[in-house]
Amino acid sequence: MSGRVALVTGIAGGIARQVGAELVRRGYTVVGVDYRRLGRPLDYPAEVYQANYNKTKVEDIFRRHRPSLVLHLGRVGNLKERMGKRFDLNVVGSRKVMDLGLKYGTTRLVVLSTFHIYGAHAANHIPISEEDPVRAGVAFPQIADAIQADSQALLWTYQHPEMQTVLLRPTNIIGPHVQNTMSGILRRRVIPYVLGFDPMTQFIHADDLTTAVLRAAEGAQVGVYNVAGPDAIPWRAALAVAGAHQVPVPSFVAFAALAISGRFSPTIPPYLVNFFKSPCVITDAAFRAAFDWAPRIGAVAAVRSTAAAAEA
Repeated sequence: MSGRVALVTGIAGGIARQVGAELVRRGYTVVGVDYRRLGRPLDYPAEVYQANYNKTKVEDIFRRHRPSLVLHLGRVGNLKERMGKRFDLNVVGSRKVMDLGLKYGTTRLVVLSTFHIYGAHAANHIPISEEDPVRAGVAFPQIADAIQADSQALLWTYQHPEMQTVLLRPTNIIGPHVQNTMSGILRRRVIPYVLGFDPMTQFIHADDLTTAVLRAAEGAQVGVYNVAGPDAIPWRAALAVAGAHQVPVPSFVAFAALAISGRFSPTIPPYLVNFFKSPCVITDAAFRAAFDWAPRIGAVAAVRSTAAAAEA
């Protein structure tokens, strides 16, 4: 296994860190790239660069290291970043990473997307498969870059078979070391819920997603795959597990509050209100069969471990 080089984007994030650690244990040389500062040092050997994915420095990294495996885990969901910057990183940057992989001999690519692109709607059937339409739509510009980046990667899988590509659409990613929107919500002591609604909700623990990404990286199949935890629970049951005080809020109030607060501190995307009202439950049967994988951590245990962790 020695001599294999894996480039991991988003290395400052919790999932990418875990994936990098396991790759090192499996004999890879790991190269990490992130537009953010690394912050806490990695606890394993890796060369780490701070660079925007759409800038010239990224090509220098590919030219120097020539990774055979690229794990593009650096999708930017942080709404504190300007919409234009998110587009540059998620769409333009993702395309640059794919183009450079093709140019410098990468043979396998894993791209991490999100199930949010399916959208949450009252008319959604359960479960949603990879063949179902993307319904998030244009009502919420905060998700537009994610939809475009996903479509771009999906098209790439068929246009460039010489680079074996796997596109993953995981459900809500949570865990004690994950600092994303959903994990942050579950750590709050007071959590509002939309009055009159209690949709079934899925989670995938960071440990399970890490094993899924690694199976995709070292497997033989290509294409687009959903990834989920072993079960789904009602949203309010998840809040009860988290130990939060639950406050009912009418949906129009929730939308208005997020729209107003978003002008000052954009941390929770307004489209999430729909996910607190309507179901978006996916099936990952195709991924389990193709990669001989199954999650081990159920929703209750995943939520409990996430809520118990102190925020960094």
